[in-house]
Amino acid sequence: MNMQFIKKYIPFFNWISKYNKEMLTGDVVAGLTVGIMLIPQGMAYALLAGLPPVYGLYAALVPQVVYAFLGTSRQLAVGPVAMDSLLVATIVSAIATNPDDYIGLAVVLAMMMGALQLLFGFFKFGFLVNFLSKPVISAFTFAAALIIGLNQIKHLLGISFDKSIIVDGAEQKVSTSTLHDLGSQIYLHVGETNLVALSIGLIGIIVIKLIKKFTPKIPAALVVVIFGIIIVYLFRLDSLGVKIVKEIPQGLPHIGLPHVNLETFRTLIPAAFTLALIAFMEAISVAKAIEEKHDDYKVEPNQELIALGASNFIGSFFSSYPVTGGFSRSAVNDQAGAKTGVAAIVSAILILLTLLFLTEYFYYLPNALLGSIIMVAVFGLIDVKVPKQLWKADKVEFSIYLVTFLSTLFIGIQQGIGIGVLLSLVMVIYNVSYPHIAVVGKIKGTNEYRNIERFNNLELSKEFIIVRIDARLFYANMNVFKDKVLSLVEVSGGETKAVIIVGKGINGIDSSSIQMLKSLIKLLGENNITVYFTGLKGPIKDKLKSSGELQKELKNKCFLSIDAAIQFHKNGKVSPEFMQDC
Repeated sequence: MNMQFIKKYIPFFNWISKYNKEMLTGDVVAGLTVGIMLIPQGMAYALLAGLPPVYGLYAALVPQVVYAFLGTSRQLAVGPVAMDSLLVATIVSAIATNPDDYIGLAVVLAMMMGALQLLFGFFKFGFLVNFLSKPVISAFTFAAALIIGLNQIKHLLGISFDKSIIVDGAEQKVSTSTLHDLGSQIYLHVGETNLVALSIGLIGIIVIKLIKKFTPKIPAALVVVIFGIIIVYLFRLDSLGVKIVKEIPQGLPHIGLPHVNLETFRTLIPAAFTLALIAFMEAISVAKAIEEKHDDYKVEPNQELIALGASNFIGSFFSSYPVTGGFSRSAVNDQAGAKTGVAAIVSAILILLTLLFLTEYFYYLPNALLGSIIMVAVFGLIDVKVPKQLWKADKVEFSIYLVTFLSTLFIGIQQGIGIGVLLSLVMVIYNVSYPHIAVVGKIKGTNEYRNIERFNNLELSKEFIIVRIDARLFYANMNVFKDKVLSLVEVSGGETKAVIIVGKGINGIDSSSIQMLKSLIKLLGENNITVYFTGLKGPIKDKLKSSGELQKELKNKCFLSIDAAIQFHKNGKVSPEFMQDC
């Protein structure tokens, strides 16, 4: 195994040989900053996932170290995030029958998700994320942020949502991942509001926002956590019904995987697939955004899949639930001066010290504050400019945005992203099936030809139909092109003598389309209409020649320009340099 191969799959070796004291200073400062930020965030996100808060610390431990060795981004901060945490809660709550099963399923989900990401990376499936279009990502993020935020209302109000209800004598689970179910739960339990918990949560939100606005370098979440713990302890607010974290297990996480039967494993596969793609989408978006600020490395999507997959897969053996790259922590990591993955290792060491020596100090941490941390984080993801821009620019993309948004809100988070991806695929299929086909005319006094629907006063000849297709010509769109040409000939009323196909926009052609062209040439020839081609690219000409289907029909029918084709048709000759060999 040569060093080049090792560096390709373990990017750690690309930068460690150049490591210096200046890098270490930036990494230590950034690592400590992100680690301090991650302690309260991790516990808050674990609570969002329906897990004990300590599992947020477990998820912030091993995955960070694994990514530091395998990731190509040097500032991406890997750990628990809000979106994935809510997805875990949605997925696992529908399957788990008791608290022990719940934790085990969340951990196994990380293992399955990691295994899929590793496979995608090794087989270079990074392109899959391209099917998550901008409208889908924005709509999904907006709707999910609302769902996540509303899920925290129970912590702010100090109430509990029912996990199930009795219908016709049978127990049915209640979803808390759709807007209407959350709304009904809040309505049913709002009368049980604990005003002390509500005050703590609201003050937490205000303080975090003020700190972020006026002194952004101070870790706002940690500040409110410390003061929250002190106030609850001094005034024994837990005796007034304020829900607190209570005992957090001290020490290292359990090593190994929980037992899961085969049927449950199969049930989790679609969810793991969804999580694998969404987590990758989040991480690569953040990594690419930060990469633009640096010129000393390049983010490789397929290696990122391998790094994230290994982080989740290995992390699951240390009680980690699904993780990915977090936007806010990565931004802070970059701003604080992180130069390499050493920053992540420093953050992990701080989490380790917390697990070993500091967990007892979080006993009186109020859940309302964890809820306020999550609400501030996720509402920062909402961007109302996107739907406005889409409405002005493209009504079809706006429709996809709207359907994805409403589906995520009212049907479910998994279903919302699935519907969004499906709509994106439908749009792709529609666009390639109905390519842009333009009839062109000559600009007076020039040799330039333009689309007759976009330019006025163009010179047109009833004798020639000049048509341009701006797409790959293949089986899905060839009949659309053929029908367009035949309809133009029909409309001309028998005056057409030649059809000139402008081929400079054709960037690919398949065997089915070659057969279609042969059929079109024959059909038009029966009506004494000659077909010419202009501006064909080299690979297209090679494909036409190698097929052998059109060699006879294309002899003296290919030209460099439209004017050359017209001149040849009228005079039977043209300067040889204007002809193409097809």
